[in-house]
Amino acid sequence: MKRHKTALLLSTLLACFISPAFAASETELLLDQVIAGNHREAKNMVRDVYRHPKETLLFFGLKPNMTVVEIWPGGGWYTEILAPVLRDKGKLYEASFAVQLKATPDLRREIERDYRKKLAQHPEIYDRIVHTELQAPEYTAIAPRGSADLVLTFRNVHNWAKDGSADAAFKAFYVVLKPGGILGVTDHRAKPGTPLEDMIRSGYVTEDYVIEHAKRAGFQLVAKSEINANPKDTKDHPKGVWTLPPMLRLGDQDREKYLTIGESDRMTLKFVKPK
Repeated sequence: MKRHKTALLLSTLLACFISPAFAASETELLLDQVIAGNHREAKNMVRDVYRHPKETLLFFGLKPNMTVVEIWPGGGWYTEILAPVLRDKGKLYEASFAVQLKATPDLRREIERDYRKKLAQHPEIYDRIVHTELQAPEYTAIAPRGSADLVLTFRNVHNWAKDGSADAAFKAFYVVLKPGGILGVTDHRAKPGTPLEDMIRSGYVTEDYVIEHAKRAGFQLVAKSEINANPKDTKDHPKGVWTLPPMLRLGDQDREKYLTIGESDRMTLKFVKPK
């Protein structure tokens, strides 16, 4: 019953939006409704205080009539918000792990299985998602060329730094975006000048690293935001960024300390594909 009420509420809300341009106030109202929706997992909703989904998506320029590509959705934290916002008027591509590759780690296969199970629980919300795969450079057809208004990647660049695929990944984003399309990036932020080996070990990457690879692909940086900054994060933890919530790799050791810090300090960068 709850799922049907959620779907009805979202459909009714979207039906009220008659302006094809979707005024900012309309998008904000829809985001408020979706973020508070009972389709979201409670464990995800408690992360809102750290991840600021409404402010982040508005900064990137999300509108309900866009074609959006989310990169490596993982457990679907942002899918819970993007899918219902885009379901009726827009299109959402979810570029997940390439599980058909033999080299794909078992953990990623498990994450993808759990993700698909999650989506199957709410077909009235997730049924229109288009599923693609990204594992650069082998699999980069994440959406039709020049079709996307917005590509979003949340906390993934540190993985591409580790496997050396950052250039190929950013190029894939560039190819699928329309001229004038936006790439939105958030990731764990390293201190300026941090060596690459330390970035790989800790999971924190420098803003310069992200900007350099985006520019190599052809993007221009248009804006930065401190929406997801956390000055409490000293970035020198024993297990890198995974010491902090939600992972808490040290278990009960200094648990309260790391809960008090909260999630990592994050960059929020907005790039454009030139027209």
